[in-house]
Amino acid sequence: MTSKTSVGMEELERRLRGGDVQALAELFSREHERLWRIIHFRLAEPLRGRLEPEDVLQEAFLAARQRLGHYVESSATSPFIWLRMIVNQTLVDLHRQHLGAQRRDAAREVSLDGTPYAQATSASVAIQLVGAFTSPSGAAARADVLTLVQTAIEQMDPIDREVLALRHFEELTNSEVAETLGIEQKAASIRYVRALRRLKEILARMPELQA
Repeated sequence: MTSKTSVGMEELERRLRGGDVQALAELFSREHERLWRIIHFRLAEPLRGRLEPEDVLQEAFLAARQRLGHYVESSATSPFIWLRMIVNQTLVDLHRQHLGAQRRDAAREVSLDGTPYAQATSASVAIQLVGAFTSPSGAAARADVLTLVQTAIEQMDPIDREVLALRHFEELTNSEVAETLGIEQKAASIRYVRALRRLKEILARMPELQA
């Protein structure tokens, strides 16, 4: 049986495909929490004192409104994945604007289907992981653990690390991960299992996280 939520989303997408700006506002409101989580996770560390996720969301909404016509003419990308792409483009632009060309690596830009994309950095993954555990007392000890975890995560395959970020921290579904990366759902699932196994191996070598 089709849920009311599913029906509501189908109607929202239909209106969005018709260029309905109000539908865009409703979609932003509906996905606000998920988009906020993405921004919080991917915002480069040097910008965390300058920008709030809400600032990025406002910029992203304006960008989405300007590009709504492109979405209407595009292929069958789901509304959320399209919004997520706009948010990532906005992050890339803000990283360039505030950090300058010499610091563009902070955004870890890659290209997915020709679109700039703020890839998850080993630092952002490490920060989330260390924060999820009982941290050692003292800023210096915490910094040491963070460095160890970041160094270990850098040994992971970049795509596996990205799949881990999408599933574990952004909480995307497997189908959304596949759509985001342009791969088959089976491949996305295999990569996630592999990334989790690799992550467990990393954490097993980090008893400091349990201190």
